[in-house]
Amino acid sequence: MFSKTRLIAAIGVSAAALVVPLVAKYEGTVLGTYRDPIGIITACTGHTGPELRMGQTFTRQQCQDMLYKDLVQHADALGCITQPLTDGQRAAFLSFAFNVGEGAFCKSTLVRKANAGDVHGACAELSRWIYAGGKQLPGLVQRRAAERQMCEGGLA
Repeated sequence: MFSKTRLIAAIGVSAAALVVPLVAKYEGTVLGTYRDPIGIITACTGHTGPELRMGQTFTRQQCQDMLYKDLVQHADALGCITQPLTDGQRAAFLSFAFNVGEGAFCKSTLVRKANAGDVHGACAELSRWIYAGGKQLPGLVQRRAAERQMCEGGLA
């Protein structure tokens, strides 16, 4: 519960209410370790890290705690954007940063466009990030479409 409170403090209650189910839907939850589509050892709801090894198992609560902790950590990436964001944009960009990592997020054209005030262009950039390991993945196509829709919600 502590990490949920920290997530709300980091991005706001509305953005947190949007990002948690979005990430959970597209990451899926496995109560153990597995290899993601490009071979990275992953656990629960997209959690990665050096502490993981194949064969580990986790409870639903442990997985939920990991998800909130990971989202809080990745929320720092939103600091790379200097322009104000809507709740939908914060949620979409956090889901994206969670998926690609803070480094890739902060160095992306998406962030450059957002910081230049081109929010439409920044949201459109999400649709470009549909490859992993050099292959277009249907799950990433669907995820980016959902993130883009959330990002563009309320834009004129």
